[in-house]
Amino acid sequence: MKHFRAFSDSRGAATRLRALAMKELRQMLRDRSTLLLGLMLPVILILLLGYGLSFDVEHAPLAVVDESSSVQGEHLIRALSGNRYLKVSRKAGMDEAVEAMRLGTAMGIVRIPSDYARRSESGSAPVQLILNGVDSQTVRTVEAYVSAAVGTALQKQSDRSSVRSSGLEIVQRTWYNEAGQSTWFLVPGIIVIVLTLVGAFLASLLIAREWERGTFESLFVTPVRPFEIVITKTAPYLLIGIVDIAICLLSARYLFDVPIRGSLAAIAGVSFLYLFVSLQMGLMISGLARSQFLASEVALILSFLPAAMLSGFVFDLRNMPGWLTPICNILPATHFVKIVRELFLVGTRPWDLAASILILCAYAVLFVSVTTRTVRKRLR
Repeated sequence: MKHFRAFSDSRGAATRLRALAMKELRQMLRDRSTLLLGLMLPVILILLLGYGLSFDVEHAPLAVVDESSSVQGEHLIRALSGNRYLKVSRKAGMDEAVEAMRLGTAMGIVRIPSDYARRSESGSAPVQLILNGVDSQTVRTVEAYVSAAVGTALQKQSDRSSVRSSGLEIVQRTWYNEAGQSTWFLVPGIIVIVLTLVGAFLASLLIAREWERGTFESLFVTPVRPFEIVITKTAPYLLIGIVDIAICLLSARYLFDVPIRGSLAAIAGVSFLYLFVSLQMGLMISGLARSQFLASEVALILSFLPAAMLSGFVFDLRNMPGWLTPICNILPATHFVKIVRELFLVGTRPWDLAASILILCAYAVLFVSVTTRTVRKRLR
């Protein structure tokens, strides 16, 4: 008799889950705004952030003042002009160059001193570099480009004159992002932003919307259990999320040429896990707030903004203040950023990222448990 009840109860649960899932699916398909938001927003975010957000500096305007009027100075100017990241314009004097930087038509000034030719023959030729420090990130990048070009020019001059400067020679190699493109660094993080916004924001409206419409009370008279409500509420949106994951992965590989060195199945699986965590976070917020406006605002504050600012998507967590680092490590998005970048660029084995994956699993269990208790409390 006990086994028959268990079998009957399991069949009843399956029937309820199927009925609720179909009901949620029909409701989602009728809501065209939700479909538009869930399917079009990822495409817009990928295009805007992928093409609009970049740390690379190309064609940085640079004013050059050659006071030496020498062959060596011409070689240096050619080295600067040969760098595709710099756009060199020659100026007659420092006054003209300073005016160009003041007007914003030049980001920096390279001043070649009058004794450059003589000093370059001895293997030591200082060149003055003046940079506009308004944008500190760009300044550091331009400084690195100019330093590399000057170093190359001095090395060629040294080879021609048979003068060898003493010191160590550094042979630089860059691993995992040998192209030096910030797109490779940013695009995996964009997947985090897309899944956070779509998952948490859409799910945050589910229960709150039904409370506002007065349809949630109809569940009071049904034998539906709170856990079944939690699962079936997010099931249709998992389908949208799977489409969004596919869009993100295809865009990363074929639109932005980001290498996928790790397991594609592992990337898809971990992305699905984070999508589930994001949806459950939004559903938990929706269960606590009966207003769609309040739920959406809380979802943006607690999920999207931290994911964009504190997860390592843009800023290195090691540069954060010491008191802020523990807060960053609490966020689910922080662990997903680490996982997805390691899998994309490094090719790390999934089991080497087990700690971060287990943390995401723990968050999934936590959010489901809290939401279930919230719904159970409202049903009493």
